[in-house]
Amino acid sequence: MTYVVTDKCIKCKFTDCVEVCPVDCFYEGKNMLVINPEECIDCGVCEPECPVDAIKPESEDLIKWLEINKKYSEIWPNITEQKQALKDAEKYEDEEEKYEKYFDENIK
Repeated sequence: MTYVVTDKCIKCKFTDCVEVCPVDCFYEGKNMLVINPEECIDCGVCEPECPVDAIKPESEDLIKWLEINKKYSEIWPNITEQKQALKDAEKYEDEEEKYEKYFDENIK
């Protein structure tokens, strides 16, 4: 089992999780983070750190997110230090279905 970042991260991109990850398995896109499932050691320390509850343990319901995390962790650069969240993060924290509306596969 691994952990995955879901669409709750999109347009927020809080990086509290990055700071606590012991294996540096987070990767940064323009408006969200992903976890490399091959590098994740399933320790779970990142999950409670996310202020928008975007990190979840892998499950059958999250296969889409496992695939997205895997794909973009192979493309986007690794992030190992905490950064500021996106400027309007608070505005998007509780919004639903953000992938269809806002996902951006670009790096910057």
